[in-house]
Amino acid sequence: MWMNAVLLSVSAICAATDLKSRKIYNAVVFPALAAALILRVALGGWPELADGLLGFAAGLGILLIPYLLGGMGAGDVKLLAVVGALKGAAFVLAASFCMAAIGAVLALGVMLRYGGVRSRIRQWGLWLLCLRLRIWPSPSRGAAEAVTYPYGVAIAGGAVLCWALEGWGAA
Repeated sequence: MWMNAVLLSVSAICAATDLKSRKIYNAVVFPALAAALILRVALGGWPELADGLLGFAAGLGILLIPYLLGGMGAGDVKLLAVVGALKGAAFVLAASFCMAAIGAVLALGVMLRYGGVRSRIRQWGLWLLCLRLRIWPSPSRGAAEAVTYPYGVAIAGGAVLCWALEGWGAA
């Protein structure tokens, strides 16, 4: 129950701040991580703590490469790691599928809103042509590609959706 309350609180706060300012604040994420680890030790001892640390590592690992490639903010990575610390490795892996689905819908909405669909299709066509001709095009960033969106919303939504699919903690 306590883990779910922290998960819901952190998800709501981080989604709201990411929508408003495109930031996920350490002042929210780090206390939630500390609470997750303390609650795990208090409620289940060292085996629970090990599950939380494994979940933390899984959440961190899922978004670490996109972060290192510049496609993700550090706050997004930390938020998913906290979700893993709160609910464990199996949950964060399941939540990442929900997160990806919500993120895809958000990305499609951004592309439709800012006219990026045509430029994306043209870019894919150029890449396929270049692969066929065995040449490497220089990367270019159009206006639609420069648009970002708050992925913390997808992370929070994926975690809450996964929680809902589990029966809201009744299982």
